[in-house]
Amino acid sequence: MEIKEILKRLDAPLGVSGREDEIRAEIAALFGEFCGSVRTDALGSVIGALRCGRENAPVMMIEAHQDELGLMVSGITDEGSLRFLTVGGFDPKTLPGTEVTVHTESGPLFGVIGATPPHLVKGPPKGPRVDDMAVDVGFDKEKSERLVRVGDIITINTGFTELSGSAVAARCIDDRGGLAVVVRALELASRLKLECDIVAVAAVQEELGLRGAKTAAAGIRADAAIVIDVCHGTSPNVGDNAFPLGKGVVVSVGPNLHPKLTRGILDAAKESGLDVQIDVDGGDTGTDAWEVQVAGTGIPTALLSVPLRYMHANYEVGDANDMETAARLIAAYTLKFKGGDQLCC
Repeated sequence: MEIKEILKRLDAPLGVSGREDEIRAEIAALFGEFCGSVRTDALGSVIGALRCGRENAPVMMIEAHQDELGLMVSGITDEGSLRFLTVGGFDPKTLPGTEVTVHTESGPLFGVIGATPPHLVKGPPKGPRVDDMAVDVGFDKEKSERLVRVGDIITINTGFTELSGSAVAARCIDDRGGLAVVVRALELASRLKLECDIVAVAAVQEELGLRGAKTAAAGIRADAAIVIDVCHGTSPNVGDNAFPLGKGVVVSVGPNLHPKLTRGILDAAKESGLDVQIDVDGGDTGTDAWEVQVAGTGIPTALLSVPLRYMHANYEVGDANDMETAARLIAAYTLKFKGGDQLCC
């Protein structure tokens, strides 16, 4: 499958942190095309196993998170609009005027996020705050209270769009782009004669504190792990610690990332002629790699990142070629992974 096709399939289902039911089914179907077994753990992370057939083979875990940002109804105003709070780190300035869907028991309701008009804001201009916004669904208070419950999930109505060349836009390439890499890596690895088992993980609740990866990794007890997430892509006014799109996957180095595993991945990239960029992380990477590394008795962990413009906005922009490069790099490294002394410090 092409990366764009995989990403399009993963973008359509909803999966706000803690409510990942819909996306979970699609992930299980995609994993099932290449894995001999697929299961869901207690928190809802999807785990698929591609076995090499060797007894006591080392286990390589490849992981990306399945959850996305969203909103949640917190109250109903006297006018019938819906107050909300954010689930994950939305930038409030991207929200006013956005079309949304409120997911109720009786079905979807469409609405628009409204905010106080700038003409009526007292005092000096200020950035919008979530407390100043509400979702207008066109109902009065009585009808809104009849159809909507506090706690109902709200999602942004943006979807997968192809841009020029290999660029793509979608509402949650963070981290459905990473999941597309995992699926494509499984497809490539399934054609190889491996000496390790691959366990793929689509973790829940990363946006709320790296929770699903922590519990999944503790249960799997892999010999090594590769986490796939996103990093900042260069764009207007974003240059520091950002990477150009279309120039390859970003490999992180730092104390959170295992030096021999990372070096092995960089060597595999060179041997395979794959473009990579290097990021230096002095501490917490802000990704699932932070928790996977210390799960159980410890797991040697590496981090690959896909450059992404406009992270945590209504539309995010990435490059399908970078995702393909990441998948090919994972497959190339797993082909040579044998565990044991290969990762001894």
